[in-house]
Amino acid sequence: MNRLNLHLVSDSTGETLEMIAKAALAQFDNPEVNRHFWPMVRSRQHLDRIVPDLADNPGLVLFTLVNPDTRARLEEHCRQLGLPAVPVLDGVTAALEAQLGEEAHGRPGRQHLMDEAYFKRVEAIQFTIAHDDGIGWENWEEADIVLAGVSRSSKTPTSIYLANRGYKVANIPLVVESPPPKALFGLRHPLVVGLTTAPERLVQIRRNRLLSLNEGTETSYVDGDRVKDELQFARRMFADNGWPVIDVTRRSIEESAAAIIRLVQERQRRDRPVDGTSKPI
Repeated sequence: MNRLNLHLVSDSTGETLEMIAKAALAQFDNPEVNRHFWPMVRSRQHLDRIVPDLADNPGLVLFTLVNPDTRARLEEHCRQLGLPAVPVLDGVTAALEAQLGEEAHGRPGRQHLMDEAYFKRVEAIQFTIAHDDGIGWENWEEADIVLAGVSRSSKTPTSIYLANRGYKVANIPLVVESPPPKALFGLRHPLVVGLTTAPERLVQIRRNRLLSLNEGTETSYVDGDRVKDELQFARRMFADNGWPVIDVTRRSIEESAAAIIRLVQERQRRDRPVDGTSKPI
């Protein structure tokens, strides 16, 4: 299979463009893609500086540029180089304009305005980083979500992803020889969610982790029977406390986070007062 050069050109952070590209590429079986990422392209001069790379690495150009002059210049460069250029948001924006009866504002990065949601997300990220791996259990009541699971069950990356969605998350490793703080079992505000996975998959992840650290793999940490005991210990704790459980074996971080968010939203609906107003989780 030929290698694809994929150029992502954005006049903002490029986060939206990256997510769209990732979602589209997921529809193909392990494509070999070399990404060229060009964020914050807001002038003709900046755009002209990336043209040599477009010429040296011909491929597909995806872009989100709202400035007509910059956009026209990119399209002209691509025509001269014979490269396909796709404005990924045009179709959606046009449909919204037709339905809303108004013209879209051509302002780069408009979705990243520093509004209340932005500061909430920053606060959530700071909280989550400060409460990783069982740290700061005294403040767990301030969390929106607490993730519990054995070592290498994707607690930290899932926590960070949820934090980027605006949720304050703490996570705690469950270790057979070291019971978690009693505070974990008396939490009222946070939703406690258990993460589990298949033992064979967990052994593989742990083994790869040890190898990446240049450490030996002759240890109980990757022993199959030991790992099964750990997972059984965790599942028993989840069941005893009535915590919902997410099996992350065949889920990506995004899919696990989406399942957890659904649990949070279901809880919010159950707890919503009869007058229809919502309460914080």
